Amino acid sequence: MPQETAFMADPQPPLAVSLGLLLVLATLWGASYTFIKIAVETIPPITLIATRTLIAGSLILVVLHLRGLRLPLDRRNLGRFFVQACLNSVVPFVLVAWGTQFVDAGLATILNSLTPVFAFLINWGITRHEVVSTRKALGVAAGLVGICLVVGPSALQGASQQLTAQLAIIIAAMAYGAAVTFGRTFRDLDPMMPAAGSLLMGSVILMPVSLIVDRPWTLAPTASSLSALVALSVFSTALAFTLYFYLLKRIGTVGVTAQAYLRVPIGVGIGMVFLGELPQPTAWMGMALVVVSVIAMTLPSRKSRTATV
Repeated sequence: MPQETAFMADPQPPLAVSLGLLLVLATLWGASYTFIKIAVETIPPITLIATRTLIAGSLILVVLHLRGLRLPLDRRNLGRFFVQACLNSVVPFVLVAWGTQFVDAGLATILNSLTPVFAFLINWGITRHEVVSTRKALGVAAGLVGICLVVGPSALQGASQQLTAQLAIIIAAMAYGAAVTFGRTFRDLDPMMPAAGSLLMGSVILMPVSLIVDRPWTLAPTASSLSALVALSVFSTALAFTLYFYLLKRIGTVGVTAQAYLRVPIGVGIGMVFLGELPQPTAWMGMALVVVSVIAMTLPSRKSRTATV
């Protein structure tokens, strides 16, 4: 067995430590939308995400190396990394970065948090391994109504650019939902391997596009945008992924799902404090319904809770 780094080793820390780290994880992911909002002011979305995936993937690769693990680079795994990169980083990261240019970071947080709803719909309608319970059906309904409350005012006012941006962020959430489904194929690998492999593959896909479309050598990013890019890559991506997999080992998937609904109010609050955003009343109602939806979609059944150690 390969020797793992100190933070992966036993003894297991107190539950309070794990819960504190869970709050840190929710904060890191909630803050990512504010980082993106600041970064895209002077860094185009494609270049931003190409750099984000390269930095974050490289850092996770270093963590794998420290754990004594090597990234599998055979044809089968490279193909899987390519698909996961498209679903989990290339498409959604770019769409969120582009959309955040026109909508508040808080609204992006709300709209993009509906991944569990879309994952359920994909699993129920296509792969057909999800059972429709009353709670999940109500969760889907609450999530869709929440979307309407957030997007509705823009649609009624005919704000085409803002509406298009919001739809782009919703499509990103759909892509994340598909990534959750496809991610089941990586059960034979250490969880950090598809994270590193897909992020690095994403940079391979996006770097040539960035060179052709954005010509990054002609850009003049501000210090704040560069700082936001570094924070996004190091903290909200590489560190967050590493923390996520650490918590998976310590408190399991049931416990880690709590960050999905913690990060919504955290992300909105960060946007209010650091960007001066003030969501409209309909957005507040939409956020409440989205939180209810995500809880309904991720809260385990009583049977699952009993079986979880």
